[in-house]
Amino acid sequence: MNSPYAPRTLSRSKLSLPSLGFGTAPLGGLHEAVPDTQARDVLQSSWQLGFRYYDTAPLYGYGLAEERLGALLQDHSDFIVSSKVGRVLRPDIPPHPTQLESDGSFGFKSTSKLNVEYDYSYDGVLRSFEDSLRRLQVARIDLLFIHDPDAVGVGVGELMRGAYRALHELREQGMVTAIGAGMNQWQMPAELLKAGEFDVFLLAGRYTLFEQDSLHGFMDRCQERGIGVVIGGVYNSGLLAAAQPGATYNYSPASPETLQRAQAIDAVCARHAVSLKQAALHFPFGHPAVTSVLVASRHAGHVLENTTLLQQTVPAELWQDLKHEGLLGAHVPVPAPGA
Repeated sequence: MNSPYAPRTLSRSKLSLPSLGFGTAPLGGLHEAVPDTQARDVLQSSWQLGFRYYDTAPLYGYGLAEERLGALLQDHSDFIVSSKVGRVLRPDIPPHPTQLESDGSFGFKSTSKLNVEYDYSYDGVLRSFEDSLRRLQVARIDLLFIHDPDAVGVGVGELMRGAYRALHELREQGMVTAIGAGMNQWQMPAELLKAGEFDVFLLAGRYTLFEQDSLHGFMDRCQERGIGVVIGGVYNSGLLAAAQPGATYNYSPASPETLQRAQAIDAVCARHAVSLKQAALHFPFGHPAVTSVLVASRHAGHVLENTTLLQQTVPAELWQDLKHEGLLGAHVPVPAPGA
C-alpha cells in the first residue's frame, strides 16, 4: 500500500504502525450479517492491498470477527493486531441490554451463541485476553485497548485498580507490546493518560474533519507525553462519506444544522476537485500524535476505494480555504503540503 504518510512510531513502546489500519467491526456483522465467504474475500483483499495492521475486539460479532481475522493471519506473518478487553463472552448469560438495538434486534448480526458480560476487573481482563488469543490463533497481541468502559459507567479509579494493572503486567511479560484504551469520547481518555503509563489511545469519531473539540484537551496532551493516537470513525458514521439528506452522524440521523455544515465542507472540497471522503481520510494525519487511521468495510470494493483515496494528494489550499471560511479552526494542524 503506497501512502504519503510514513509509519509513525509509538515513542513509549517503539511499536511502528502503518498509516492505514483495517477495522473488523463490519465483518462481525455490525447491523448487517456478513457471510463467511464475503468476510474471507474482504480480509484477503485487504491483505493483497497492503494492509498489515488489523483492529478487532471480542464485541465484534461476539467473537466472530476475531475468529475470521485469525483464519486470515494463519497464512501470513509480519502483521500487527490490536484487540480489546472489558467484555467477556459467555454462553450461559442472556444478552446484555447494550447488545440490542432500539428494535430489540442484536446490534451484531452474528451466529455466535455467546453474550457479553462487562468485566473490567483484573481477572476479567486476563480471561478476555486469553479468549482473544485462542480466537485469533496467535501467541501474543501487539496492542490491547480497554474497550468503552464509559458504556456502563466504570470510572478511572476502578479501571486503574483492575484492567490497567492486568494490562501493565501483560506488557511487562511481553505478551503485549502496547496498551491503551479505545472510546468514542475523549474526556475519559484524557483522565487516563494522566493516571497511568499508556502507549496509545484509540479515539473514534472525535477527531475528524467535522469536529476537533478534542484537540487541546486530549490530542495535544498525547503529543506532549509521547502517546500515540489511532483514529477511527473518520467519516463520522456516514456524514463525511456523503453529506446528503438521510446521512447519519454518531449513528443517528444528522440534524439540519449538522448536515448544512458538512455540506459546506463538501462544497470547499469540490472547488479543489477533492472528494469529501478523501479530505476526511487525510485530515487526521495533520496531527503529529496520530499514528494510524482505521477504515472498515464489509465490501472489498470499499477497501480498495479507501486505499486509493489515501494515495491521492490534497492541495494545501483546500485546508487554507476551510480555515478562511471558518469551517476549520485557525490553529488546527493539517497535513503537510502534497500529502
